[in-house]
Amino acid sequence: QVQLVESGGGLVQPGGSLRLSCEGFRVSFSLYSLSWYRQTPGKDRELVAYIGTISGSTSYADAVKGRFTISRDNDKNAVYLQMNSLKPEDTAVYYCKAALVQIDHWGQGTQVTVSS
Repeated sequence: QVQLVESGGGLVQPGGSLRLSCEGFRVSFSLYSLSWYRQTPGKDRELVAYIGTISGSTSYADAVKGRFTISRDNDKNAVYLQMNSLKPEDTAVYYCKAALVQIDHWGQGTQVTVSS
């Protein structure tokens, strides 16, 4: 069974940084486009960052452009989200997703809380 496991969440002060990691098991990340989403209570899950397969092209939500960076390491079967200059509105549960055509695999989520 495919499993994606996120880590790196936690409590950070405004202006601080966190690096989220997502590792895949029983799945080959090199075949998949990879994304980070986030969700807050009562709201839909929203796309934060995306990284493609071969070219490694990236895209970001406007709210995080210039502050977040997505990267991947296919040898380690991992995807990362470096989050800098964090704001209270970045508080959410962050999920990674691996997508291949009509197949989506999701992680269980990791909580990020930005508060003083």
